[in-house]
Amino acid sequence: MAWTNYQRILAILQVTTGSFNTLSVKFADQQEVVGDDGQVRHFNHPFMQSSFMFFGEALCFVAFKFFYYYYNRRADGSVDNNVLTKGTRIFNPFILLIPALCDMCATSIMYIGLNMTYASSFQMLRGAVIVFTGIFSIVFLHRKLRAWEWTGIAFVIVGLALVGASDMLTSENADMDTNSMLTGDLLIIFAQVITAIQMVVEEKFVGEQDIPALQAIGWEGIFGFIGICLVMIPLNFIKAPPPFADNSRGTLEHSVEALIQIGNSSKLLIAVIGIAFSIAFFNYAGISVTKEINATTRMILDSVRTVIIWAFSLAFGWQAFHYMQVIGFTVLLIGMACYNKVVIPQLFRKLRSRRGRHTLSGKEDHIVNTAADDVQETI
Repeated sequence: MAWTNYQRILAILQVTTGSFNTLSVKFADQQEVVGDDGQVRHFNHPFMQSSFMFFGEALCFVAFKFFYYYYNRRADGSVDNNVLTKGTRIFNPFILLIPALCDMCATSIMYIGLNMTYASSFQMLRGAVIVFTGIFSIVFLHRKLRAWEWTGIAFVIVGLALVGASDMLTSENADMDTNSMLTGDLLIIFAQVITAIQMVVEEKFVGEQDIPALQAIGWEGIFGFIGICLVMIPLNFIKAPPPFADNSRGTLEHSVEALIQIGNSSKLLIAVIGIAFSIAFFNYAGISVTKEINATTRMILDSVRTVIIWAFSLAFGWQAFHYMQVIGFTVLLIGMACYNKVVIPQLFRKLRSRRGRHTLSGKEDHIVNTAADDVQETI
């Protein structure tokens, strides 16, 4: 079945904005800007970055309301047919509260990890969500995983180990802090536990709701932004050692210094704006791809995004090349393909059916030859 123009736009939008979002966060991490005490420091503010992301998602709610009132005023039924507004618009928004809080925790932890490791590794290690989603779906949704899903999980685990090993080897060659990079990788993997909980909750309580994508993202953005702002209040007073804290107060977050650094650097300001708007478009495109096409296509497009981020990081010297990361990514890709029943299971079925046909034809030839020999002996 051929894609429509709208589906092609969604696919391109998901890949480009998703890649741009991760690269924007990493670009912000690498900026060295004067802080509130006059010292030059890296922009190490993962919780503030998370708040910018949720602010961008909250803007989707504003966009949804704009499109809703625009099409509703036309009074031609387009509000119920347009892809931006059609669906179940009246629902209890608090069903999105738990997924939003899970997203808030997972994103903040992942941004801490991203500050310590490579952008490409960050994207690859997020594949660990398959392992935890499979486990939680057995426990809470009482699903029975098929053989190809267990195979996919096994491949993903091996791929994660290879990616982690490549990071350690690369960091040693580049004179980087190996322990810090390993900690970052482990934080990203741990964040996937929370993301898996989010996915299971969404499947159980939100999956049956045909909520417009813009409206769903908007509500999650509102809940997430309020939640992260409340969480940052105590974080501004909790002391932490480097690399978890790199600000004048030595706390997990220093919101005032983050705003001062943004005001002192136009590059940092552009990166922050890029984080906010790219995540809004990316989430809209991702949910819409799942609704318009399928979740498998969304997974494939995410893999394309990983390749783009990886290529960009290598081209601009953000990381060194290591062959083991290629192997790790390939194994991860095979695992995700198996779990999502893409290509790999179909190939095995074709090979099995061909082998069965060859075996059957061999048996038929053997029967025919045996019968011919019996006839010759009789003659």
